[in-house]
Amino acid sequence: MTQTIFDASRPGRRNPHHIPEAPATPEGIPERFLRPTPPPLPQVSELQVVRHFTRLSQLNFSVDTQFYPLGSCTMKYNPRACQVLASLPGFLNRHPLASEESGQGVLRCLHELQEMLGEIAGMPGVSLVPMAGAQGEFAGVAMIRAYHRSRGDEARRVMLVPDASHGTNPATAAMCGCTVQEIPTNDQGDVNLDALRQAVGPQTAGLMLTNPSTLGVFERQVAQIAQIIHAAGGLLYYDGANLNAVAGRVRPGDMGFDAVHFNVHKTFATPHGGGGPGAGPVAVSERLVPFLPLPVVKKELDDKGREWFSWMDETQCPESIGRLATFAGNVGVLLRAHIYLRMTGAEGMKRVSGFATLNANYLMARLSAAGFTVAFPGRRATHEFILTLKPEADAFGVSALDFSKRLLEFGIHAPTMYFPSLVPECLLIEPTETETKETLDQFVEAMIAIRREAETNPQRLLTAPHAVPVPGGGVGRLDATRAARKPDLIWKETITQ
Repeated sequence: MTQTIFDASRPGRRNPHHIPEAPATPEGIPERFLRPTPPPLPQVSELQVVRHFTRLSQLNFSVDTQFYPLGSCTMKYNPRACQVLASLPGFLNRHPLASEESGQGVLRCLHELQEMLGEIAGMPGVSLVPMAGAQGEFAGVAMIRAYHRSRGDEARRVMLVPDASHGTNPATAAMCGCTVQEIPTNDQGDVNLDALRQAVGPQTAGLMLTNPSTLGVFERQVAQIAQIIHAAGGLLYYDGANLNAVAGRVRPGDMGFDAVHFNVHKTFATPHGGGGPGAGPVAVSERLVPFLPLPVVKKELDDKGREWFSWMDETQCPESIGRLATFAGNVGVLLRAHIYLRMTGAEGMKRVSGFATLNANYLMARLSAAGFTVAFPGRRATHEFILTLKPEADAFGVSALDFSKRLLEFGIHAPTMYFPSLVPECLLIEPTETETKETLDQFVEAMIAIRREAETNPQRLLTAPHAVPVPGGGVGRLDATRAARKPDLIWKETITQ
Protein backbone atom coordinates (compact mmCIF):
# COMPACT_ATOMS: atom_id res chain seq x y z
CA MET A 1 0.00 0.00 0.00
CA THR A 2 1.24 3.48 -0.73
CA GLN A 3 2.11 5.80 2.11
CA THR A 4 -0.59 7.44 4.16
CA ILE A 5 -1.15 11.15 4.47
CA PHE A 6 0.70 11.00 7.80
CA ASP A 7 3.72 9.38 6.18
CA ALA A 8 3.77 12.21 3.64
CA SER A 9 3.82 14.91 6.34
CA ARG A 10 6.87 17.23 6.31
CA PRO A 11 7.44 20.11 8.76
CA GLY A 12 6.31 23.43 7.35
CA ARG A 13 4.68 21.98 4.25
CA ARG A 14 1.35 23.76 4.51
CA ASN A 15 -0.44 26.81 3.29
CA PRO A 16 -1.50 28.97 6.25
CA HIS A 17 -4.00 30.75 4.02
CA HIS A 18 -6.04 27.50 3.90
CA ILE A 19 -6.26 27.28 7.67
CA PRO A 20 -9.29 29.12 9.08
CA GLU A 21 -8.52 31.62 11.78
CA ALA A 22 -9.82 30.70 15.20
CA PRO A 23 -10.02 32.91 18.25
CA ALA A 24 -7.20 32.38 20.71
CA THR A 25 -9.71 31.67 23.48
CA PRO A 26 -13.05 30.36 22.15
CA GLU A 27 -15.98 31.78 24.05
CA GLY A 28 -18.31 29.52 25.98
CA ILE A 29 -16.00 26.48 26.16
CA PRO A 30 -14.71 25.63 29.66
CA GLU A 31 -10.93 25.67 30.00
CA ARG A 32 -10.79 21.97 30.87
CA PHE A 33 -12.17 21.07 27.46
CA LEU A 34 -9.54 23.01 25.48
CA ARG A 35 -6.51 21.30 23.94
CA PRO A 36 -3.23 22.20 25.64
CA THR A 37 -1.38 21.70 22.34
CA PRO A 38 -2.41 21.85 18.66
CA PRO A 39 -3.63 18.54 17.15
CA PRO A 40 -0.91 16.59 15.29
CA LEU A 41 -2.35 17.16 11.84
CA PRO A 42 -0.23 16.13 8.84
CA GLN A 43 1.58 18.95 7.09
CA VAL A 44 1.07 18.38 3.38
CA SER A 45 0.31 20.35 0.24
CA GLU A 46 -3.19 20.76 -1.16
CA LEU A 47 -2.34 18.45 -4.06
CA GLN A 48 -1.21 15.74 -1.65
CA VAL A 49 -4.50 16.07 0.22
CA VAL A 50 -6.53 15.74 -3.00
CA ARG A 51 -4.53 12.72 -4.16
CA HIS A 52 -4.74 11.07 -0.73
CA PHE A 53 -8.52 11.17 -0.49
CA THR A 54 -9.06 10.39 -4.17
CA ARG A 55 -6.82 7.33 -3.80
CA LEU A 56 -8.69 6.21 -0.69
CA SER A 57 -12.03 6.46 -2.51
CA GLN A 58 -10.65 4.30 -5.34
CA LEU A 59 -9.49 1.58 -2.95
CA ASN A 60 -12.99 1.02 -1.60
CA PHE A 61 -15.51 -1.43 -2.95
CA SER A 62 -18.86 0.33 -3.15
CA VAL A 63 -22.21 0.05 -4.86
CA ASP A 64 -21.28 3.13 -6.88
CA THR A 65 -18.26 1.37 -8.36
CA GLN A 66 -18.78 -2.41 -8.22
CA PHE A 67 -21.45 -5.08 -8.44
CA TYR A 68 -22.61 -6.34 -5.03
CA PRO A 69 -24.45 -9.68 -5.44
CA LEU A 70 -24.81 -9.76 -1.67
CA GLY A 71 -27.62 -12.09 -0.66
CA SER A 72 -29.76 -11.25 2.34
CA CYS A 73 -28.56 -7.65 2.53
CA THR A 74 -29.84 -5.97 -0.64
CA MET A 75 -26.83 -3.82 -1.46
CA LYS A 76 -28.47 -2.01 -4.34
CA TYR A 77 -28.22 1.33 -6.03
CA ASN A 78 -30.76 3.80 -4.72
CA PRO A 79 -32.06 6.87 -6.54
CA ARG A 80 -30.06 9.98 -5.66
CA ALA A 81 -33.30 11.97 -5.76
CA CYS A 82 -34.37 10.35 -2.48
CA GLN A 83 -31.23 11.59 -0.77
CA VAL A 84 -31.48 15.07 -2.29
CA LEU A 85 -35.13 15.58 -1.33
CA ALA A 86 -34.70 14.14 2.18
CA SER A 87 -31.87 16.65 2.64
CA LEU A 88 -33.94 19.74 1.89
CA PRO A 89 -33.24 22.47 4.48
CA GLY A 90 -36.75 22.26 5.90
CA PHE A 91 -36.11 18.63 6.85
CA LEU A 92 -32.46 18.90 7.84
CA ASN A 93 -32.84 21.98 10.02
CA ARG A 94 -35.95 20.90 11.89
CA HIS A 95 -35.25 20.44 15.61
CA PRO A 96 -36.85 17.33 17.16
CA LEU A 97 -38.30 19.50 19.94
CA ALA A 98 -39.92 21.91 17.48
CA SER A 99 -43.68 22.31 17.82
CA GLU A 100 -46.23 20.22 15.93
CA GLU A 101 -47.56 23.45 14.46
CA SER A 102 -44.23 24.19 12.77
CA GLY A 103 -43.76 20.58 11.66
CA GLN A 104 -46.97 19.80 9.81
CA GLY A 105 -45.05 19.07 6.60
CA VAL A 106 -42.78 16.45 8.19
CA LEU A 107 -45.69 14.93 10.12
CA ARG A 108 -47.75 14.71 6.93
CA CYS A 109 -44.90 12.86 5.17
CA LEU A 110 -44.56 10.42 8.08
CA HIS A 111 -48.31 9.85 8.24
CA GLU A 112 -48.39 9.16 4.51
CA LEU A 113 -45.53 6.69 4.97
CA GLN A 114 -47.53 4.95 7.72
CA GLU A 115 -50.44 4.59 5.33
CA MET A 116 -48.30 3.37 2.42
CA LEU A 117 -46.54 0.75 4.58
CA GLY A 118 -49.90 -0.32 5.99
CA GLU A 119 -51.16 -0.83 2.42
CA ILE A 120 -48.06 -2.84 1.45
CA ALA A 121 -48.43 -4.98 4.60
CA GLY A 122 -52.20 -5.34 4.36
CA MET A 123 -52.47 -4.32 8.02
CA PRO A 124 -54.31 -1.43 9.76
CA GLY A 125 -51.69 -0.29 12.31
CA VAL A 126 -48.17 1.09 11.68
CA SER A 127 -45.46 2.57 13.88
CA LEU A 128 -42.37 4.06 12.25
CA VAL A 129 -40.28 4.45 15.37
CA PRO A 130 -38.07 1.27 15.53
CA MET A 131 -34.59 2.33 14.41
CA ALA A 132 -33.42 -0.93 12.79
CA GLY A 133 -34.77 -4.21 11.49
CA ALA A 134 -33.72 -6.04 14.64
CA GLN A 135 -35.50 -3.45 16.79
CA GLY A 136 -38.56 -3.88 14.57
CA GLU A 137 -38.41 -7.60 15.36
CA PHE A 138 -38.13 -6.75 19.05
CA ALA A 139 -41.20 -4.52 18.79
CA GLY A 140 -43.16 -7.26 17.01
CA VAL A 141 -42.39 -9.98 19.55
CA ALA A 142 -42.90 -7.57 22.47
CA MET A 143 -46.36 -6.75 21.09
CA ILE A 144 -47.19 -10.45 20.74
CA ARG A 145 -46.19 -11.00 24.36
CA ALA A 146 -48.17 -7.93 25.46
CA TYR A 147 -51.21 -9.28 23.63
CA HIS A 148 -51.03 -12.63 25.44
CA ARG A 149 -50.49 -10.92 28.81
CA SER A 150 -53.47 -8.61 28.23
CA ARG A 151 -55.62 -11.74 27.97
CA GLY A 152 -54.15 -13.22 31.15
CA ASP A 153 -52.30 -15.88 29.16
CA GLU A 154 -48.87 -15.72 30.78
CA ALA A 155 -47.97 -19.30 29.84
CA ARG A 156 -47.34 -18.49 26.18
CA ARG A 157 -43.58 -18.02 26.16
CA VAL A 158 -42.38 -20.38 23.41
CA MET A 159 -41.49 -18.75 20.11
CA LEU A 160 -41.16 -21.13 17.15
CA VAL A 161 -38.45 -20.30 14.62
CA PRO A 162 -37.77 -22.25 11.39
CA ASP A 163 -34.15 -23.26 10.85
CA ALA A 164 -34.16 -21.16 7.64
CA SER A 165 -34.89 -17.95 9.57
CA HIS A 166 -32.61 -14.97 9.95
CA GLY A 167 -30.21 -15.25 12.87
CA THR A 168 -31.73 -12.25 14.58
CA ASN A 169 -35.08 -14.04 15.01
CA PRO A 170 -34.14 -16.43 17.84
CA ALA A 171 -32.01 -13.71 19.46
CA THR A 172 -34.96 -11.31 19.43
CA ALA A 173 -37.33 -13.90 20.88
CA ALA A 174 -34.86 -14.65 23.68
CA MET A 175 -34.47 -10.92 24.44
CA CYS A 176 -38.24 -10.69 24.81
CA GLY A 177 -38.24 -13.45 27.41
CA CYS A 178 -39.31 -16.30 25.14
CA THR A 179 -37.94 -19.80 24.90
CA VAL A 180 -36.93 -20.55 21.31
CA GLN A 181 -37.87 -23.82 19.61
CA GLU A 182 -36.49 -24.52 16.15
CA ILE A 183 -38.68 -26.03 13.42
CA PRO A 184 -36.88 -27.90 10.61
CA THR A 185 -37.42 -27.33 6.91
CA ASN A 186 -37.88 -30.16 4.42
CA ASP A 187 -35.69 -31.00 1.43
CA GLN A 188 -37.63 -28.52 -0.72
CA GLY A 189 -36.96 -25.59 1.60
CA ASP A 190 -40.50 -25.41 3.06
CA VAL A 191 -41.37 -25.66 6.75
CA ASN A 192 -41.87 -29.24 7.94
CA LEU A 193 -45.58 -29.14 8.80
CA ASP A 194 -45.54 -32.40 10.77
CA ALA A 195 -42.81 -31.01 13.03
CA LEU A 196 -44.76 -27.76 13.37
CA ARG A 197 -47.97 -29.56 14.41
CA GLN A 198 -46.05 -31.50 17.04
CA ALA A 199 -44.46 -28.33 18.41
CA VAL A 200 -47.52 -26.11 18.90
CA GLY A 201 -49.59 -26.08 22.08
CA PRO A 202 -50.85 -23.90 24.93
CA GLN A 203 -47.30 -22.67 25.46
CA THR A 204 -46.96 -21.29 21.91
CA ALA A 205 -46.59 -17.51 21.80
CA GLY A 206 -46.12 -17.47 18.05
CA LEU A 207 -43.93 -18.25 15.07
CA MET A 208 -41.39 -15.99 13.36
CA LEU A 209 -41.22 -16.63 9.63
CA THR A 210 -39.12 -15.04 6.92
CA ASN A 211 -40.91 -15.31 3.59
CA PRO A 212 -39.24 -15.68 1.16
CA SER A 213 -36.87 -17.53 3.46
CA THR A 214 -33.11 -17.30 3.62
CA LEU A 215 -33.08 -20.34 1.33
CA GLY A 216 -34.29 -18.02 -1.44
CA VAL A 217 -37.69 -19.70 -1.84
CA PHE A 218 -41.25 -18.60 -1.13
CA GLU A 219 -42.93 -20.63 1.63
CA ARG A 220 -45.71 -22.41 -0.28
CA GLN A 221 -47.56 -23.65 2.82
CA VAL A 222 -47.94 -20.28 4.49
CA ALA A 223 -51.76 -20.50 4.66
CA GLN A 224 -51.54 -23.87 6.43
CA ILE A 225 -48.86 -22.52 8.79
CA ALA A 226 -51.08 -19.57 9.71
CA GLN A 227 -53.99 -21.91 10.37
CA ILE A 228 -51.89 -24.19 12.60
CA ILE A 229 -50.45 -21.31 14.64
CA HIS A 230 -53.73 -19.44 15.06
CA ALA A 231 -55.64 -22.63 15.95
CA ALA A 232 -53.09 -23.18 18.72
CA GLY A 233 -53.66 -19.65 20.04
CA GLY A 234 -50.35 -18.21 18.82
CA LEU A 235 -49.64 -15.26 16.55
CA LEU A 236 -47.60 -15.09 13.37
CA TYR A 237 -44.64 -12.74 12.91
CA TYR A 238 -43.29 -11.84 9.45
CA ASP A 239 -39.62 -10.96 9.12
CA GLY A 240 -39.77 -8.44 6.29
CA ALA A 241 -36.06 -8.47 5.47
CA ASN A 242 -36.79 -10.17 2.14
CA LEU A 243 -39.90 -8.12 1.35
CA ASN A 244 -38.38 -6.74 -1.84
CA ALA A 245 -39.15 -10.08 -3.51
CA VAL A 246 -42.92 -9.80 -2.98
CA ALA A 247 -43.69 -6.13 -2.26
CA GLY A 248 -46.69 -4.96 -4.25
CA ARG A 249 -47.65 -8.53 -5.15
CA VAL A 250 -48.64 -10.34 -1.96
CA ARG A 251 -49.28 -8.85 1.47
CA PRO A 252 -48.25 -10.33 4.84
CA GLY A 253 -51.66 -9.47 6.30
CA ASP A 254 -53.41 -11.40 3.53
CA MET A 255 -51.17 -14.39 4.28
CA GLY A 256 -52.38 -14.45 7.88
CA PHE A 257 -49.52 -12.65 9.62
CA ASP A 258 -50.17 -10.50 12.69
CA ALA A 259 -47.02 -8.39 12.70
CA VAL A 260 -44.29 -7.47 10.20
CA HIS A 261 -41.23 -5.27 10.25
CA PHE A 262 -39.89 -3.40 7.22
CA ASN A 263 -36.19 -2.89 6.59
CA VAL A 264 -36.84 0.43 4.89
CA HIS A 265 -33.10 1.12 4.97
CA LYS A 266 -32.54 -1.53 2.32
CA THR A 267 -35.91 -2.17 0.69
CA PHE A 268 -36.86 1.48 0.18
CA ALA A 269 -33.90 3.63 -0.82
CA THR A 270 -31.32 3.85 1.92
CA PRO A 271 -28.07 1.95 1.25
CA HIS A 272 -27.65 -1.03 3.54
CA GLY A 273 -24.45 -2.39 5.02
CA GLY A 274 -21.89 -1.12 7.44
CA GLY A 275 -24.27 -0.91 10.35
CA GLY A 276 -26.58 1.90 9.50
CA PRO A 277 -28.35 4.20 9.51
CA GLY A 278 -31.52 2.16 9.44
CA ALA A 279 -35.18 2.08 10.34
CA GLY A 280 -37.48 -0.85 11.05
CA PRO A 281 -41.13 0.28 11.06
CA VAL A 282 -43.70 -2.31 12.14
CA ALA A 283 -47.21 -3.01 10.87
CA VAL A 284 -49.74 -5.07 12.80
CA SER A 285 -53.16 -6.68 12.54
CA GLU A 286 -56.17 -5.20 14.34
CA ARG A 287 -55.60 -7.12 17.58
CA LEU A 288 -52.08 -5.76 18.03
CA VAL A 289 -52.84 -2.09 17.23
CA PRO A 290 -53.24 -1.07 20.93
CA PHE A 291 -49.69 -2.27 21.64
CA LEU A 292 -47.83 -0.35 18.89
CA PRO A 293 -44.61 1.41 20.01
CA LEU A 294 -44.81 5.19 20.30
CA PRO A 295 -44.99 7.78 18.97
CA VAL A 296 -47.46 7.26 16.13
CA VAL A 297 -48.62 10.07 13.85
CA LYS A 298 -52.36 10.78 13.94
CA LYS A 299 -54.39 12.73 11.38
CA GLU A 300 -57.48 14.71 12.37
CA LEU A 301 -59.64 17.49 10.92
CA ASP A 302 -59.83 20.77 12.82
CA ASP A 303 -63.01 22.79 13.25
CA LYS A 304 -62.48 24.32 9.79
CA GLY A 305 -62.09 20.95 8.09
CA ARG A 306 -58.34 21.28 7.66
CA GLU A 307 -56.03 18.31 8.18
CA TRP A 308 -53.97 18.39 11.37
CA PHE A 309 -51.16 15.97 12.21
CA SER A 310 -49.96 15.21 15.74
CA TRP A 311 -48.06 12.64 17.79
CA MET A 312 -50.00 10.04 19.77
CA ASP A 313 -48.50 9.45 23.21
CA GLU A 314 -49.01 7.21 26.26
CA THR A 315 -52.15 9.06 27.36
CA GLN A 316 -53.89 8.09 24.12
CA CYS A 317 -52.31 4.62 23.86
CA PRO A 318 -52.10 3.24 27.42
CA GLU A 319 -51.46 -0.37 26.28
CA SER A 320 -48.48 0.57 24.07
CA ILE A 321 -45.24 -1.35 24.65
CA GLY A 322 -43.70 2.13 25.02
CA ARG A 323 -40.99 4.11 23.33
CA LEU A 324 -38.09 2.41 21.55
CA ALA A 325 -36.18 5.52 20.49
CA THR A 326 -35.82 9.16 21.28
CA PHE A 327 -38.20 11.46 19.44
CA ALA A 328 -39.45 9.90 16.18
CA GLY A 329 -36.67 7.45 15.24
CA ASN A 330 -34.45 7.89 12.18
CA VAL A 331 -36.59 10.44 10.36
CA GLY A 332 -34.03 10.93 7.56
CA VAL A 333 -34.24 7.26 6.60
CA LEU A 334 -38.04 7.34 6.85
CA LEU A 335 -38.20 10.36 4.56
CA ARG A 336 -36.12 8.59 1.92
CA ALA A 337 -38.56 5.67 2.08
CA HIS A 338 -41.50 8.06 1.75
CA ILE A 339 -39.96 9.70 -1.32
CA TYR A 340 -39.06 6.34 -2.88
CA LEU A 341 -42.60 5.00 -2.46
CA ARG A 342 -44.11 8.22 -3.83
CA MET A 343 -41.77 7.96 -6.83
CA THR A 344 -42.49 4.31 -7.61
CA GLY A 345 -46.18 4.13 -6.71
CA ALA A 346 -48.07 0.86 -6.58
CA GLU A 347 -47.24 -0.10 -10.17
CA GLY A 348 -43.60 0.82 -9.70
CA MET A 349 -43.39 -1.36 -6.60
CA LYS A 350 -44.56 -4.33 -8.66
CA ARG A 351 -41.88 -3.58 -11.24
CA VAL A 352 -39.21 -3.41 -8.51
CA SER A 353 -40.09 -6.82 -7.06
CA GLY A 354 -40.59 -8.22 -10.55
CA PHE A 355 -37.15 -7.18 -11.77
CA ALA A 356 -35.49 -8.31 -8.52
CA THR A 357 -36.99 -11.76 -9.02
CA LEU A 358 -36.33 -11.84 -12.76
CA ASN A 359 -32.65 -10.94 -12.28
CA ALA A 360 -32.20 -13.64 -9.64
CA ASN A 361 -33.82 -16.30 -11.80
CA TYR A 362 -31.79 -15.25 -14.84
CA LEU A 363 -28.55 -15.55 -12.88
CA MET A 364 -29.59 -18.87 -11.37
CA ALA A 365 -30.48 -20.31 -14.78
CA ARG A 366 -27.24 -19.15 -16.40
CA LEU A 367 -25.03 -20.43 -13.56
CA SER A 368 -26.90 -23.74 -13.51
CA ALA A 369 -26.39 -24.10 -17.27
CA ALA A 370 -22.69 -23.36 -16.73
CA GLY A 371 -22.38 -26.37 -14.41
CA PHE A 372 -22.83 -24.83 -10.97
CA THR A 373 -25.05 -26.64 -8.47
CA VAL A 374 -28.21 -24.86 -7.35
CA ALA A 375 -29.19 -25.81 -3.79
CA PHE A 376 -32.91 -26.09 -4.58
CA PRO A 377 -33.05 -26.83 -8.32
CA GLY A 378 -36.75 -27.62 -8.28
CA ARG A 379 -37.72 -24.21 -6.94
CA ARG A 380 -37.96 -20.85 -8.63
CA ALA A 381 -35.72 -18.25 -7.04
CA THR A 382 -37.20 -15.25 -5.33
CA HIS A 383 -34.93 -12.19 -5.18
CA GLU A 384 -32.01 -14.42 -4.19
CA PHE A 385 -30.88 -18.00 -4.59
CA ILE A 386 -28.24 -20.38 -3.26
CA LEU A 387 -25.38 -22.15 -4.98
CA THR A 388 -23.58 -24.94 -3.20
CA LEU A 389 -19.91 -25.23 -4.18
CA LYS A 390 -19.47 -28.56 -2.42
CA PRO A 391 -18.87 -30.37 -5.75
CA GLU A 392 -16.03 -27.91 -6.49
CA ALA A 393 -14.70 -28.33 -2.95
CA ASP A 394 -14.68 -32.12 -3.29
CA ALA A 395 -13.20 -32.13 -6.79
CA PHE A 396 -10.64 -29.31 -6.64
CA GLY A 397 -10.11 -28.58 -2.95
CA VAL A 398 -11.39 -25.00 -3.19
CA SER A 399 -14.10 -23.50 -1.00
CA ALA A 400 -16.85 -20.91 -1.31
CA LEU A 401 -14.49 -18.55 0.52
CA ASP A 402 -11.80 -19.09 -2.14
CA PHE A 403 -14.28 -18.34 -4.94
CA SER A 404 -15.37 -15.19 -3.11
CA LYS A 405 -11.82 -13.93 -2.61
CA ARG A 406 -11.06 -14.47 -6.30
CA LEU A 407 -14.23 -12.60 -7.33
CA LEU A 408 -12.77 -9.45 -5.77
CA GLU A 409 -10.09 -9.44 -8.45
CA PHE A 410 -12.77 -9.51 -11.14
CA GLY A 411 -14.15 -6.28 -9.66
CA ILE A 412 -17.12 -8.01 -8.00
CA HIS A 413 -17.93 -7.98 -4.30
CA ALA A 414 -18.30 -11.43 -2.76
CA PRO A 415 -21.81 -12.84 -2.27
CA THR A 416 -22.92 -13.83 1.23
CA MET A 417 -20.93 -16.93 2.23
CA TYR A 418 -21.86 -19.85 4.49
CA PHE A 419 -25.33 -18.48 5.23
CA PRO A 420 -27.71 -20.11 5.69
CA SER A 421 -25.66 -22.84 7.35
CA LEU A 422 -28.09 -25.53 6.15
CA VAL A 423 -26.32 -25.64 2.77
CA PRO A 424 -22.64 -26.73 2.59
CA GLU A 425 -20.17 -24.38 0.81
CA CYS A 426 -23.01 -21.94 0.37
CA LEU A 427 -23.10 -18.78 -1.73
CA LEU A 428 -26.28 -16.72 -1.27
CA ILE A 429 -26.59 -14.51 -4.35
CA GLU A 430 -28.89 -11.49 -4.68
CA PRO A 431 -28.41 -9.36 -7.81
CA THR A 432 -31.19 -6.84 -6.93
CA GLU A 433 -33.47 -5.11 -9.43
CA THR A 434 -31.09 -2.31 -10.30
CA GLU A 435 -28.42 -4.24 -12.23
CA THR A 436 -28.31 -4.52 -16.02
CA LYS A 437 -28.21 -7.77 -18.00
CA GLU A 438 -24.64 -6.90 -19.03
CA THR A 439 -23.55 -6.74 -15.39
CA LEU A 440 -25.24 -10.05 -14.62
CA ASP A 441 -23.51 -11.63 -17.63
CA GLN A 442 -20.14 -10.32 -16.42
CA PHE A 443 -20.74 -12.03 -13.07
CA VAL A 444 -21.54 -15.32 -14.79
CA GLU A 445 -18.43 -15.09 -16.95
CA ALA A 446 -16.31 -14.36 -13.87
CA MET A 447 -17.72 -17.40 -12.06
CA ILE A 448 -17.04 -19.59 -15.10
CA ALA A 449 -13.47 -18.28 -15.37
CA ILE A 450 -12.83 -18.91 -11.68
CA ARG A 451 -14.22 -22.43 -11.92
CA ARG A 452 -11.87 -23.07 -14.86
CA GLU A 453 -8.99 -21.84 -12.71
CA ALA A 454 -10.09 -24.19 -9.93
CA GLU A 455 -9.75 -27.09 -12.35
CA THR A 456 -6.34 -26.13 -13.73
CA ASN A 457 -4.66 -24.08 -11.02
CA PRO A 458 -6.49 -24.30 -7.69
CA GLN A 459 -3.59 -22.60 -5.93
CA ARG A 460 -4.60 -19.42 -7.73
CA LEU A 461 -7.85 -19.44 -5.73
CA LEU A 462 -6.36 -20.66 -2.48
CA THR A 463 -4.05 -17.64 -2.29
CA ALA A 464 -6.50 -15.04 -3.65
CA PRO A 465 -6.74 -12.11 -3.64
CA HIS A 466 -3.35 -11.25 -5.09
CA ALA A 467 -3.70 -7.58 -5.96
CA VAL A 468 -6.44 -6.21 -3.74
CA PRO A 469 -4.97 -3.81 -1.18
CA VAL A 470 -5.74 -4.55 2.44
CA PRO A 471 -5.49 -2.43 5.58
CA GLY A 472 -2.03 -2.41 7.04
CA GLY A 473 -0.32 -2.40 3.67
CA GLY A 474 0.46 -5.05 1.09
CA VAL A 475 -1.90 -7.56 -0.46
CA GLY A 476 -3.15 -11.02 0.40
CA ARG A 477 -5.88 -12.55 2.48
CA LEU A 478 -6.79 -10.91 5.76
CA ASP A 479 -7.30 -12.76 8.99
CA ALA A 480 -10.91 -11.57 9.06
CA THR A 481 -11.46 -12.43 12.72
CA ARG A 482 -8.33 -10.61 13.84
CA ALA A 483 -9.08 -7.65 11.57
CA ALA A 484 -12.51 -7.26 13.16
CA ARG A 485 -11.25 -7.58 16.73
CA LYS A 486 -7.98 -5.70 16.40
CA PRO A 487 -8.38 -3.16 13.60
CA ASP A 488 -5.20 -1.35 12.57
CA LEU A 489 -6.27 2.13 11.57
CA ILE A 490 -2.74 3.36 10.76
CA TRP A 491 -2.97 6.20 13.25
CA LYS A 492 0.24 7.68 14.60
CA GLU A 493 0.04 9.70 17.76
CA THR A 494 3.22 11.64 17.03
CA ILE A 495 4.01 13.28 13.73
CA THR A 496 7.15 15.08 12.79
CA GLN A 497 6.31 18.78 13.11
